[in-house]
Amino acid sequence: METVILAVVIAVVVIAAVGGLVIGSRRRRPLPPPPPATPDITAPPAEPHVGDEAETPHDEPRRTIEEVDLPGGSAPAAVAEPPAVEELPAPEIEVPEPTAGRLVRLRARLSRSQNALGKGLLTLLSREHLDEETWEEIEDTLLTADVGVQPTQELVEGLRERVKVLGTRTPDELRGLLREELLKLVGTEVDRTVRTEPEDRRPGIVMVVGVNGTGKTTTTGKLARVLVADGRTVVLGAADTFRAAAADQLQTWGERVGAYTVRGPEGGDPASVAFDAVKEGKEMGVDVVLIDTAGRLHTKTGLMDELGKVKRVVEKHAPLDEVLLVLDATTGQNGLVQARVFAEVVDITGIVLTKLDGTAKGGIVVAVQRELGVPVKLVGLGEGADDLAPFEPDAFVDALIGD
Repeated sequence: METVILAVVIAVVVIAAVGGLVIGSRRRRPLPPPPPATPDITAPPAEPHVGDEAETPHDEPRRTIEEVDLPGGSAPAAVAEPPAVEELPAPEIEVPEPTAGRLVRLRARLSRSQNALGKGLLTLLSREHLDEETWEEIEDTLLTADVGVQPTQELVEGLRERVKVLGTRTPDELRGLLREELLKLVGTEVDRTVRTEPEDRRPGIVMVVGVNGTGKTTTTGKLARVLVADGRTVVLGAADTFRAAAADQLQTWGERVGAYTVRGPEGGDPASVAFDAVKEGKEMGVDVVLIDTAGRLHTKTGLMDELGKVKRVVEKHAPLDEVLLVLDATTGQNGLVQARVFAEVVDITGIVLTKLDGTAKGGIVVAVQRELGVPVKLVGLGEGADDLAPFEPDAFVDALIGD
């Protein structure tokens, strides 16, 4: 047992001695030298160019593309400069045809759609025996043609008396009889002149009003042509600022006859545009200022009030000489409703009936005059630029009853 203990003690002593030698040798190993204060930095070699050796690049002479010879090709073609944009020529000023007798020249268009009324009445009046049933048919024919109840009764009563006195009725006599009675209804003593020449000042001021879809802006443009054809100078006021492109449309009409157009921003104040148009007309010394207003629905009170505002603002310059209401002749009795409402807002002085060459019934001329107490002054008989004609009762009635 003692031998084992002695061996263990000797082993421990040997291990301790060896460990001390190792630790001592580690302590005596020198530390690495400190880094220099300012190290020397060597720039990396330049990267080689494509096809060159790996060496530092050097300056080389450069050539322009014109100096380089292309293999098997010709010199680069010169690029042509784009042609200069030519200014569009000013629109050619048109010379409208004279207005005198224009309705007579357009009578054929009117008679194509109106002969039904005249021929129907002549056929009924030509019957050998005019009983009550026949007179009722005559009344129905007149009412269907939008003549109106009161004018129809007056016409029938006048025809009854004239037929009794006349006795025997030849076709020519009946035509003359009917013509006279229709002329009484239409009215031949009414002044239908579009008033544009006030005695004490210039320019004359005309405002055009109407419902959307009646052809109001187009009518304003055509009216400018009528005035120019009669030797007048015109300024147009594009006070319809709510309908897209209305001002552009009116300006195009004006440019055709050399009329200047005053316009404002889309959605702007219509009264301001109207005011500026009259002011510009005064400064330019023109004869007439035509003001196109927005085509307002007659059922919207607020918009109708604004139309009244336009009228009041314009009259700060001078009183209006004409307020023309544009009506679509094909709307019949509904057009009378529109006429009533407009007449309450502005003092209508004249009626312009458009589309009278279509499916319109000629009796609307009589009815609207009776309703408003103002005359029909102009009628539209087609889509042409010069198809707006001063209303002539004789030519109109002749077209109604035919040849």
